[in-house]
Amino acid sequence: MVERQILFFRANSYTKLCFLAMVWTVLSGVSYCFFGVRIVAEKHWPRHERPRERLLAHGAEVLSDTELLAIFLRTGTAGRTVMELAADLMAHFGNVKNILDADCDSFCQIKGLGKAKYCQLQAATELMNRHHRAQLDRPEGFSSPEAVRRFLRGHFSGRKHEVFSCLFLDNKNRLIACRDLFQGTINGASVYPRVVAEHCLHFNAAAVVFAHNHPSGVCEPSQQDIDITRRLASVLDALDIRVLDHFVIGYNKEFSMVEAGMI
Repeated sequence: MVERQILFFRANSYTKLCFLAMVWTVLSGVSYCFFGVRIVAEKHWPRHERPRERLLAHGAEVLSDTELLAIFLRTGTAGRTVMELAADLMAHFGNVKNILDADCDSFCQIKGLGKAKYCQLQAATELMNRHHRAQLDRPEGFSSPEAVRRFLRGHFSGRKHEVFSCLFLDNKNRLIACRDLFQGTINGASVYPRVVAEHCLHFNAAAVVFAHNHPSGVCEPSQQDIDITRRLASVLDALDIRVLDHFVIGYNKEFSMVEAGMI
């Protein structure tokens, strides 16, 4: 039996030999050294360094982006631990936003990732977006500016082009509808107050919140953003419809014109 094993190893390439060594590592759950390279099964990492154990002990917010991706990916590939695979993703795309926004072909360029992982990631992203929207179905509606921010993060997630959206609210600040009204470069010439007013009357809205995204990631409003907001507020005031705020959505940050004293 030993002789057959020796002949088997001699008859195969260095690559296959290393692969068998890694398979042995996973199956036996031990640390293994092969040709000077130490392969360590994840379950033999120090417990306090394992992403799942750190999440359970301290909460998800303390984990790095790479650690969270590693938990999602679950397993590595031949020659790459799950943490290394997660690090490959971060190095290739630069940040989590770019990973979530990637199309299937781009995502699958990373060795060890395929359509199944891409579908899982897209499903997880959509579940989070629906969670944000479900928060607004509660009777109390928007209870704070942070609730609006959470909703808008999900609403604009993955948008690659500039979009101007309007949240139509009743007199208790409960969401009636959210509509994308204009697309492209948002400026005074492309945002029509008449269209906004027609939608407000259609939904019988008592108040509105405007929002548009900056795909560049920078969320500082331009002077045109401020001017069109004031113009819209003046038109809607004549209809007794309140403009509660205008948010500019960037990467991981939202700018409130009301909080900045601009409207």
